[in-house]
Amino acid sequence: MQSNRLSFGWRAMLAIISVTLFAASSLAVTEQVLHSFNNNGKDGNSPYAGLIFDKSGNLYGTTLLGGTHDYGTVFELTPKNDGGWTEKILHDFDGADGYYPQAGVIMDDSGNLYGTTFAGGAHGVGTVYELVPAGGRWTEKVLHSFSDNGKDGYQSYAGLTFDAAGNLYGTTYFGGTHGYGTVFELSPKTRGWTETILYSFKGDGKDGYDVYSGVVFDKSGNLYGTTLWGGAYNYGTVYQLSRKARGGWSEKVLHNFNDDGTDGYNPYAGVIVDASGNLYGTTIGGTAVENSAGTVYELSPKKGGGWTEKILNNFVDTDGLTPYGVLIFDSAGNLYGTTYGDGGTVFELTSKKGQWTKQVLFSFSSYDDGASPYAGLILDGKGNLYGTTYQGGSYYYGTVFEVTPP
Repeated sequence: MQSNRLSFGWRAMLAIISVTLFAASSLAVTEQVLHSFNNNGKDGNSPYAGLIFDKSGNLYGTTLLGGTHDYGTVFELTPKNDGGWTEKILHDFDGADGYYPQAGVIMDDSGNLYGTTFAGGAHGVGTVYELVPAGGRWTEKVLHSFSDNGKDGYQSYAGLTFDAAGNLYGTTYFGGTHGYGTVFELSPKTRGWTETILYSFKGDGKDGYDVYSGVVFDKSGNLYGTTLWGGAYNYGTVYQLSRKARGGWSEKVLHNFNDDGTDGYNPYAGVIVDASGNLYGTTIGGTAVENSAGTVYELSPKKGGGWTEKILNNFVDTDGLTPYGVLIFDSAGNLYGTTYGDGGTVFELTSKKGQWTKQVLFSFSSYDDGASPYAGLILDGKGNLYGTTYQGGSYYYGTVFEVTPP
């Protein structure tokens, strides 16, 4: 177990110092590496994406590389009675069924897993896949192979999301009518799945392009996402897709990021939605604050239409740089995320009377702890945080970690 717990060095002689140090140690956050990935031709390595839990507390995720063919894997981590975790490779990509899964997986009520690959498949430019458990084994099925035929999107960085009817939604980086990427829907039919392109990005100076993130729903059925570039100032956008009364979807840019010193820019990660319909996300470019390298922002809908942006946090080189991962909420409304630069951090943002305060819960200062987390986090019922690092660990090929708050 790795820890950033305070070291006393020697016992304090005075009671007041002893009490102070005890209080400080009791507030310490601990980190534990649950699995170190190994480039041994069997294990996966270099995980870009985050994790999910199933109902039994098992963890699932993907690795970009590794496995028998070095095309990436889907893995499961199962907790042991002695406190450790056991890893199992559920699927080893071979290229024909896709390869390089940049995104993680989601799970349906039956325990089936769904995800995307950036490349491979029938046309070599990525797939949407399903993994079905049966008799202790998992069977993979390609639901859709993307095509660069000028109509379909292709090369998906992002993961998927479900609607209430079991349809899948995602994004592609390239393709569509204008070649700048798409938002798509896959619907289950009696004989397979049918893809519908909901929107093709235009990249025309108003619309966005370079879509790394997926989409999320609000309570009204609108979809939200981000683009890394494009928009009015060409530094990225937050967009909304809404259903039209007569079918189809309409797109609206809610915010154009600007490198003017007051705004963040280049949102790599997507957004999350709170119960009031406010959106929260991160940018990897910062404001005019000295040494700024990224922000956390909030977008709030106005009563008369439009949206208002508020910068909740500026990252500087003393407390983490370049947040690539999506944020999460806990039940109290606190925000949690990761930063990638300088080894990386796990951070918390808490709100009091409209003001947000950031606390670095853990800094990946030792390579054995893992290093450079790209993805966001998940929470268990006890408030422990779980994530992946792209590098570091015992074999230097990434880790799955747990951070236990005080």
